Amino acid sequence: MIKFYRKIRQNLLIEGKTRKYIKYAIGEIFLVVIGILIALQINNWNENRKNGIKEQLVLIQLKEDYLSNLSQLEEKMLTRTNVINSGFQILKAFDEPKNAVFDSIIKDIAQIGNDPTFDPVENDLINSGNLRLIKDGKLKRILSNWSSDVVALREIEIVWSDIANHRLEEAIMDLGLGRDIVNSFMNDLNHNWLLDKSQQDYKKEIGKSQLSSPIEEILSNKNLESMASSAITYNTSANLQSDALVKRINEIIELINASIN
Repeated sequence: MIKFYRKIRQNLLIEGKTRKYIKYAIGEIFLVVIGILIALQINNWNENRKNGIKEQLVLIQLKEDYLSNLSQLEEKMLTRTNVINSGFQILKAFDEPKNAVFDSIIKDIAQIGNDPTFDPVENDLINSGNLRLIKDGKLKRILSNWSSDVVALREIEIVWSDIANHRLEEAIMDLGLGRDIVNSFMNDLNHNWLLDKSQQDYKKEIGKSQLSSPIEEILSNKNLESMASSAITYNTSANLQSDALVKRINEIIELINASIN
């Protein structure tokens, strides 16, 4: 084909038809440009098609991840609600010691010892560059801000975890309630964090201590009263932050559903 065009140009020059040659040359250049543009268009179409397929795969995986995050978050909120309720029960026992029952107090103390922490499924969406594949601008913005949205909740969780695992533990040890608390924790509470959801295998009867402080001493412990108050405060705050994240996750899932073909 190139030889054919070259022959035409040579014939025009030999015949002295310069004006026709110039017109022909311009036309040839135009055809070449059109060919290049068509090739680029085909290449762009092919790249967009490939990116569209990748986007769908990314969206499907993201939906699974955020459904998992939603399920985990709701379980953590349920555990925190139980912690909050037990905190109120302990304070009620302090206010009405005559009506307090030892076993109930032990169970409530065991309950507030929980420190549920949200551990969301991490994806490498930003670092991998796959965020660019998502066409929905609003979804892209929300996903890019997700990590910062989780930070506020984690800050509260860290504070309560430190209180539950150190200061509350010290109060329990001072009162000699360690064995009773552990026994109640393993046998009386629901443990949503178990992966297989099987509670029975976790139950281990280790019996009650003969050295525990009497109920009067327990309900005169200022540290324990403070721990119950802190349990209510921090877990209520964490649940408020979690509720905001639940709404954000539902928004993300709704936008993903709208983008999945």
